[in-house]
Amino acid sequence: MTSALLTQIAGLPVLPTPRLREMWRDLTGTEPPPYNRTFLVRRLAYRLQELAFGGLSAKAERRIDDLIYELENPKKAKPRDLDTPIPGTKLIREWQGVMHEVTTEADGYEYQGRRFKSLSAVARAITGTRWNGPLFFGLRRSGALGGGK
Repeated sequence: MTSALLTQIAGLPVLPTPRLREMWRDLTGTEPPPYNRTFLVRRLAYRLQELAFGGLSAKAERRIDDLIYELENPKKAKPRDLDTPIPGTKLIREWQGVMHEVTTEADGYEYQGRRFKSLSAVARAITGTRWNGPLFFGLRRSGALGGGK
């Protein structure tokens, strides 16, 4: 961050509320919400950084849209497969001296920016050979039946 921006952000908490409301109008073009000073300071600090460095990435925007959709269109709860981690879980595995990180999503997995339908497909992309995905990532012990540990 530039020192001018840091100075501006650091000075927000000591500004009088009318000045914060005026800044809100200038920076957003809308009337300030009727929330407390802390909210205004935090949102103004974010807005200053957003204007200086840009907003959220396209990926973050898509994720927010997905979360909103899921919230507005809830699915009926179904029993969860114990071998499948909940969405958002990070699976980390070292393979031949290299750390590999996989993110669990609602409908699959993400590894190195690519989407996979199964952990076994991710394990194959990493090793070049067929593996049981939950076994490769330590979610199941070798020889365990029914996904038990």
